[in-house]
Amino acid sequence: MSARLLYVMDPMCSWCWGFAPVAQALIAQARDAGVETHLVPGGLRTGSSALDASTRGYILDHWQAVNTATGQPFTLEGAMPEGFVYDTEPACRALVAARGLDVERTWILLAAIQQAFYQGGEDVTLAPKLVELAEKAGYERGLFAERFASADVRSATASDITWVQDLGIAGFPTLLAERNGQLALLTNGYQPLESLSPLLGRWLQQAACA
Repeated sequence: MSARLLYVMDPMCSWCWGFAPVAQALIAQARDAGVETHLVPGGLRTGSSALDASTRGYILDHWQAVNTATGQPFTLEGAMPEGFVYDTEPACRALVAARGLDVERTWILLAAIQQAFYQGGEDVTLAPKLVELAEKAGYERGLFAERFASADVRSATASDITWVQDLGIAGFPTLLAERNGQLALLTNGYQPLESLSPLLGRWLQQAACA
């Protein structure tokens, strides 16, 4: 019997940042039961042009709503300054590169990217910033930079995003439970821990008995 969780998300998705403490608790709950979690970057959005004032305002209103709903901290002042291009592919690719080098440190890098973007107001679409965060997370700087820029990691990132789209996942965060190749949906969108922990617990119990 094989079982694992699949956490489908985007490091630049505000609801995923809001969900971060819940995800951490659920991942720990599953690990305590001997079930690991596989991180799948889903690719929230790609962009080739800078945000206009209206779109920026809409996004910041959304961030405020996530803060109100989840309590996760956001720094709104100075966020996404003029000229910012909201392209989440580089941050997703950083996670894919990290996953291939050291799975455990991938979770450290994820948290670092989210904190840098939502609390630090840093531009995590830039390769030098992502390499810097990866080094702080414990990756060897040169090796990570090489992997991040490689064709293999670009292809793997595109494959992850395509897999998510083909599965019909339209929103993040999404948490799937996989047992013997069969997928069960635990959540599509934010839910509090008190709702999801019992649900995961029942699935883990069934998986243990299978």
